Amino acid sequence: MSSRPEHTAPPEIFYNDVEAKKYTQNSRIISIQNEMSYRAIELLNLPEDKICYILDIGCGSGLSGDCLSDEQHVWVGMDISKSMLDVAVENESDGDLFLQDIGQGMGFRPGTFDGCISISVIQWLCNADKQSHEPKKRLNRFFTTLFTAMTKGARCVFQFYPENPSQVEMIVSSAMKAGFSGGLVVDYPNSTKAKKYFLCLFAGASTVQDLPKPLEGEEGVKYSGQTIRERKSKSRKAVKDKNWVLKKKETRRRQGKPTANDSKYTARKRRPTF
Repeated sequence: MSSRPEHTAPPEIFYNDVEAKKYTQNSRIISIQNEMSYRAIELLNLPEDKICYILDIGCGSGLSGDCLSDEQHVWVGMDISKSMLDVAVENESDGDLFLQDIGQGMGFRPGTFDGCISISVIQWLCNADKQSHEPKKRLNRFFTTLFTAMTKGARCVFQFYPENPSQVEMIVSSAMKAGFSGGLVVDYPNSTKAKKYFLCLFAGASTVQDLPKPLEGEEGVKYSGQTIRERKSKSRKAVKDKNWVLKKKETRRRQGKPTANDSKYTARKRRPTF
């Protein structure tokens, strides 16, 4: 894969059937995507006692959505690549999926989502893949419609790969014009390989919120989704109870997926098998 795939072709063309399969067969890609997804979820700082409704922008084959499902949240995914969404459908991802060019904006009702995440996506909006594309207008349209779709005070976390400082400035300024507050969180800023950029935004918060603290470390340190989960589990109560199972079943029914009937045995504790 090119280090800058956005220079190769538009996303709906670059992420064809071949590239889509890589996201389910390449263990390195899966590991990196999972690690960044869990970090983005950590930065969302969602309530520990609530199942939240999350938007996954550029959900691809559903890897980041699976991380949201692991954290017991309900999610909606959108992506411009039909091939990637086909893989997500084939893998029976839990989220509702939409084929959408985010540069054209989104049509969700106001206050729909409790938060959103996006992994390795928004730098694509800085490119003009067609004559009709103007990056600033597409960014403004994207952030404006996203702001409307968020509940008051919700967080949005975007992991992205800026090509230069001008791209960072254009992305951040577009978000601020749309009404967001917040800024950049740069993990491992002194590391060449491990450095990661996260744009952490707050939607319509009535009070000023401090940005999360970045992760620090030396060259060569890597993300660990397991470490993040262990750190969160120390203070987080398990929510995979009967109510959680019933909500998951209802979501699957709305998606038309085969779902077991509810009964008095739903979510019952089972004896260990030997």
